[in-house]
Amino acid sequence: MEHLSKLLQQQYDSPGLYEDILQRLAEQEVSVGSVSREDIAGVDEFHVRGAEVTRELAGQIKLDSLRVLDVGCGLGGPSRMLADEYGCRVTGIDLNEEYIRTARGLSELVGLQDRTEFVQGNALELPFENASFDVVWTQHVQMNIRHKLKFYSEIERVLTHQGRFVYYDIFKNEEGEISYPVPWANDPSTSFLVTPLEMDDILERLCFKNLTTTDETNKGKDFLDELFEQLKQHGPPKLGLNVLMGSSTKDKLLNILKGLEENQIILESGIYIKRPI
Repeated sequence: MEHLSKLLQQQYDSPGLYEDILQRLAEQEVSVGSVSREDIAGVDEFHVRGAEVTRELAGQIKLDSLRVLDVGCGLGGPSRMLADEYGCRVTGIDLNEEYIRTARGLSELVGLQDRTEFVQGNALELPFENASFDVVWTQHVQMNIRHKLKFYSEIERVLTHQGRFVYYDIFKNEEGEISYPVPWANDPSTSFLVTPLEMDDILERLCFKNLTTTDETNKGKDFLDELFEQLKQHGPPKLGLNVLMGSSTKDKLLNILKGLEENQIILESGIYIKRPI
């Protein structure tokens, strides 16, 4: 497990990330004293379709003033949206220390430091008490986690009775094989895709019941097609996911699009409720 953690930290290594974002904001003549969530939206949600899909998921459940845990929070974009637009108290946790440092800095920039908290830690050993959260939220996370049962068991443990587990993730088809690199893995050593049915089997064996499932694949393809058209016309954005993926951005996104088009991988979202034991 320790070896895998080091590989994952190398995969997402982004030294000086917060300072890089500040510099890019300055180049766009955005004053540090007047940064909005919109100004950083291009970089702070590291998943296909970004803030658009986060808002769609949030609209499916009553979130007002709930306690939310964002597992694999990255730079904290979804956490800030839930805190700002729904009045939630949000805690984000991520393995990557630089992401957490940047998430804290970005929350302070946009004035949401009092409603968001970010913790560096392992999703397989969540540092929270039982039944601490009303909602556990994950977006593009489980692909990097080998021990799925432990991962989902920890989510179950920290959820309250009838708490909601919300996910938006990438899965494989039965015989799905993908080309590397992709945004979550430069090679197979850090990629652990399962099928949606395999995930559902684990959750049903725990204390979860499915409330809703949505195939997001076509929307993901449309999003990536449009993104490549924009890149062709305007080049890479000043503040986009290229900041996180660097020179390999195009190859990684092309491989996701290829996987979706060839039915090797699936984009899916859904909500489960924690049942009584």
